[in-house]
Amino acid sequence: MRAAVVPAPEEAPRYGEFPDPQAGPDDVLLDLVAAAVHPLVRSRARGTHYSSGQRYPMVPGMDGVGRTREGALVYAGEVHEPWGTFADRFAAPRTRTVPLPDGIDPVAVAASMNPGMSSWMPITEHLAGGGALGTVLVLGATGTAGGLAVQNSRRLGAGRVVGAGRGADALVRVLALGAEPVELTGDADADVQSLAAALDGEAPALVLDYLWGAPAEVAFRALAAGPAGDGTLYVEVGAVAGPTAAMPAALLRSRRFRVRGSGIGSVDMSRYRDEAVAYLGRIASGAVVVPTVTFPLERVADAWQATHGPRAVVTPV
Repeated sequence: MRAAVVPAPEEAPRYGEFPDPQAGPDDVLLDLVAAAVHPLVRSRARGTHYSSGQRYPMVPGMDGVGRTREGALVYAGEVHEPWGTFADRFAAPRTRTVPLPDGIDPVAVAASMNPGMSSWMPITEHLAGGGALGTVLVLGATGTAGGLAVQNSRRLGAGRVVGAGRGADALVRVLALGAEPVELTGDADADVQSLAAALDGEAPALVLDYLWGAPAEVAFRALAAGPAGDGTLYVEVGAVAGPTAAMPAALLRSRRFRVRGSGIGSVDMSRYRDEAVAYLGRIASGAVVVPTVTFPLERVADAWQATHGPRAVVTPV
């Protein structure tokens, strides 16, 4: 079959031939309709993500929209390496496939599900456990996943959303999505003051962090300087700014402050399918929106380079 092929770690995919996927008895074989180039896809292809199997050569792509042999469109995730979704055909566990609602745009599904579910799952779990949203802080709000975290927080009842990120122009969109923007300049002391001023003496009920590294340390300082409030759940989702962050002990000891992660291995998969159905409904209704740009599979190298702006989505032609 024709596919995007990554020959070795740190190499970009090339359009070429790859063996057909091996579908087990509990898998469904799908024809590619749309699959997005998420940051997770790139890091797994490089072999740097903790979930990477580091099997090479490999086909990148960890989720997408496919067509069954009966002609039905489904969203599928958790494909088996080294067969990813950037290929004519891919296989996925039947339990990880969800039928698409009638009339929904497959490109929008491919672009939205992975980044959108990264915040949808912890927010809905927080609400199901009796937690209130109140104020939500999103670190990395200028990215695709961060922008969806803003949209999800607003749609699920957050009183206010503070969205922090780099770039004044990008923060204009954060404001348009309904968040109060805070520019992170890289000057730690100034950023602490800006973030604390934006929170305005209110401890966020929920923090969704797509950055980690130095921006997380800025957030820790800003939160430690503010009131304790009723408690804060800090959810680490991504680490584009660095794999480690130092947390002050006083922050943990002076207030109800919980830290957890949201990702492969930490998400409650018993809830995932039901929440995926709910989120597909949000996409179908236009309640969440992601700008996209499409590339045919044979131009996967160009899609791979589209790291800024609209989310790149690979289609068959």
